[in-house]
Amino acid sequence: MAAHFDDVYGASVSKETISKITDKVIEEMTLWQNRPLDRVYPVVFIDAIVVKVRDGQVRNKPFYVAIGVTTAGERDILGIWAGDGGEGAKFWLGVLTELKNRGVEDVCIVVCDGLKGLPESITTTWEFAVVQTCIIHLIRNTFKFASRKYWDQIARDLRPVYTAPTEAAARARFEEFAEKWCTMYPAIRRLWENAWSEFIPFLDYDVEIRRIICNTNAIESLNARYRRAVRARGHFPNDAAALKCLYLVTRSLDPTGRGRARWVTRWKPALNAFAITFEGRIN
Repeated sequence: MAAHFDDVYGASVSKETISKITDKVIEEMTLWQNRPLDRVYPVVFIDAIVVKVRDGQVRNKPFYVAIGVTTAGERDILGIWAGDGGEGAKFWLGVLTELKNRGVEDVCIVVCDGLKGLPESITTTWEFAVVQTCIIHLIRNTFKFASRKYWDQIARDLRPVYTAPTEAAARARFEEFAEKWCTMYPAIRRLWENAWSEFIPFLDYDVEIRRIICNTNAIESLNARYRRAVRARGHFPNDAAALKCLYLVTRSLDPTGRGRARWVTRWKPALNAFAITFEGRIN
């Protein structure tokens, strides 16, 4: 920002002055972070992004983000939290408990990555929540074990697995995939086998519910905005500065400052599917 002022206006403004000005947003951010939330969310997505923070020395720290899909079909960014080290299920339990304390009594489906212990943290908070492994995370982790030149082929061959009509069909398609790729990359089979019980729940649901769970464009778009903002700044002097940056990105996505936006264009069929599948829980 200091460089921008100098380049555009020929004015010299110190980083300290800019920091004091932007500190005005902290009170607003605190109110947003502690606001009451909806009683029920059909789907909540939880994820973490890595931000460079100077803590004695520059190191990578996880910042946790929770995104809810409301009964009105809106994306609601529920909050952003600075982690205290590596991403862990124990920290997530604290985050989920805070969401419950802010009014979230029930969540039908929680979509997350394959972090060990995370399903237990989720069901401890919301007993009847279904834990669903994020398909995008699973595919990304698959790519980690394969040469980049095969990524497009692997993505195409995986699609019949996660678009299968039933678990049995998904298993059959995965065996076909494994026969082609897992001799070369055996760790891919282990990855999918370990995640299978959290991967398959959505296969039992109506296509409209699947569409909501697998609609990762909104999450990917949000994460891309966050990553672009933090990359532009290199690293942050402390957690508060990083949170301020991420909040300002969130605020910029919604003129009301609440971090809300439409999730899907055809929400009513999905709402009907949720109401029938999770009878008595969607009001």
